[in-house]
Amino acid sequence: QVQLVESGGGLVQPGGSLRLSCAASGFSFSSYAMSWYRQAPGKERELVATMDRIGSTNYADSVKGRFTISRSNFKNTVYLQMNSLKPEDTAVYFCKAHGIGWGQGTQVTVSS
Repeated sequence: QVQLVESGGGLVQPGGSLRLSCAASGFSFSSYAMSWYRQAPGKERELVATMDRIGSTNYADSVKGRFTISRSNFKNTVYLQMNSLKPEDTAVYFCKAHGIGWGQGTQVTVSS
């Protein structure tokens, strides 16, 4: 059974940091590209960052230089390190295994 379980969300002040994790199971994790998406209230889901099987990365312009995607094929986990957070980063963050499925999401709220 495929599972993608996000964790690490929460409430943080502007300028703060959070690290999201997405634990994967039920498929060959190392064989798939992994992405983080986010969806803010009233907006469409948007791509935040992607890491392919060999470690190449791609980021949305809005998060370049602030967010870092990484993965551990040993732990079957993909991470999103988020620094210098802004109120506009507030959203539900989802991980995606390309061609496999989505996690349930974790809420990130950036507010003072």
